[in-house]
Amino acid sequence: MNEETKPAAPHSIYVDADACPVKQEIYKVAERHGWTVQVVANDIIALPVHPLIKRVVVGAGFDAADDWIAERAGPGDVVITADVPLASRCVKAGAAVLAHNGKSFSDKSIGMALASRNLMAELREAGQVTGGPRPFSQRDRSAFLSALHETIVRLQRLKR
Repeated sequence: MNEETKPAAPHSIYVDADACPVKQEIYKVAERHGWTVQVVANDIIALPVHPLIKRVVVGAGFDAADDWIAERAGPGDVVITADVPLASRCVKAGAAVLAHNGKSFSDKSIGMALASRNLMAELREAGQVTGGPRPFSQRDRSAFLSALHETIVRLQRLKR
């Protein structure tokens, strides 16, 4: 079993990394708390050299990164993604899930997030101009840092 296919150590943060704007923040918080970071992408991306940061390259298959994360994430883990269907799978598996802006996905919120995503997709398919998300801001970055720290602290307390 090579390094990339080994099951992650306890206290893992799984990062859906291809379009993640907060990777540096994740590394900083993970190092502070001693958590392993599994950086999952379809292609090789640059990572800092650190024993807690692991690169996982899954190839170009449709949803390959999502499938890899969803098969491994569970209770006590954190998943970082903006992909709502992946967030739903991970919430159902018991993982804590955060978007890049610090928004938490939960059992209570995931249904509405999926419904909103599907509605927006239908509007785009119908030719409606829906615009994209607002630009990622420093406020989003700060909210994410705070949310990730609080999530890890909460999970660590639950393990005691």
